[in-house]
Amino acid sequence: MTEKSSAHTTAVPAVTFSKTGLLVPDEVDILNGRLSYFSTALGGAMSTSLTTPQGQLASSEAAIITARNDQLLALVNQINPDFASGRFQDAIGRLYFIDRLGATGTTVTAICTGLAGTQLPVGSVAQDEAGYQYRSLAATTIGPTGSVAVVFQNQTPGPLPCPAQTLNRVYQAVPDWSGVSNPTAGVPGNLEESRADFEHRRRHSVALNARNLDVSLQAALLAVPGVTDAYVWSNRKSEAVTMGATGFSVAPHSVYIGVYGGAQADIAQAIFNNKAPGCEMNGDTDYTVQHTEDYSPPYPEYALQWQTAKPTTVSFRVTLQNQRTELPADTDNRIQQAIITTFTGQDDINAAATIGALIPAGRFYAGVAAVDPVRLNIAVIELSLDGQHWSSGVTLGIDQVPVTSETAIQVVTA
Repeated sequence: MTEKSSAHTTAVPAVTFSKTGLLVPDEVDILNGRLSYFSTALGGAMSTSLTTPQGQLASSEAAIITARNDQLLALVNQINPDFASGRFQDAIGRLYFIDRLGATGTTVTAICTGLAGTQLPVGSVAQDEAGYQYRSLAATTIGPTGSVAVVFQNQTPGPLPCPAQTLNRVYQAVPDWSGVSNPTAGVPGNLEESRADFEHRRRHSVALNARNLDVSLQAALLAVPGVTDAYVWSNRKSEAVTMGATGFSVAPHSVYIGVYGGAQADIAQAIFNNKAPGCEMNGDTDYTVQHTEDYSPPYPEYALQWQTAKPTTVSFRVTLQNQRTELPADTDNRIQQAIITTFTGQDDINAAATIGALIPAGRFYAGVAAVDPVRLNIAVIELSLDGQHWSSGVTLGIDQVPVTSETAIQVVTA
């Protein structure tokens, strides 16, 4: 008995792997392949019109094959950190021993007023006009001017807005603490760390195991609970260097550390564990750390210093062509929300705006245009740090953390 072997061939192009990744055929090539297969099976004289029964079958099969190819392509892309999301991104993060941050509350810098010398303990509670409670992240003392800047965090997680002048009630009384008010909007929290922000933090995390490097110190600070942003730069010169848009003077042979959010004790410990020894420091925040490991009392003490970044409002002006009668009544609000979504990194494309960063107008056009792709005609999007001088982008100082809110976003008609 003789065995015969047969090979099945198809005119449908297959997916292929190459040095550039997975390559999938176009749907039209798949459709033509199925039509060719049917025509051969039916004797070669088949009509290839897509309105015929065989044309409909070929179209359906081509769509099914294309959908499966797209799923395979999506799966392969999940291996790339630039495109990974969800559980696949979490798995990549675990390779670097980091987990996605859970829900966090909005942080806001408020001015607390009262009797000079009054001590405000960590966890002091204020309330905003919407009824949300905020707790202070560090203990502080009201200065001789009768006021002090304090960072508070909303106890309700999520990107809840805290516009300027809305955190204005002392909720839990502290003797001689008389008032609270936030001059700028808060930095919105998250329901969960976005894809873009998680990848931004993962990239920095590769330096976590290093020491005496700016990137390793920044990675350690970004890993501190409650810290929303950090900036690190070392001046290795023998003279002071002016840095950033605000002209911050960094002392010679020193490290500049700018941080927003987080508890002072946690920030100080991260700096102590990762800062290069012997270099000077800069900033308006001081904290003393005791080195208890391998020592007996009295423990050596180290005075640390950093800059608590100041929230700086970024204003937007979106100019539309004269088409107001064509747009829904809530268009302005939807544009404002689109800008805030991109600004805070919640669009899963851009990371949130950061300390010392250039914020170009170009990154906001896609989100605004998506509000109404057919009827919305954008003339220009402009940004400003003072609400008076407008341009196609702004650059923050190394001591400034950018914030924005609905009240800082104008929608006007050309």
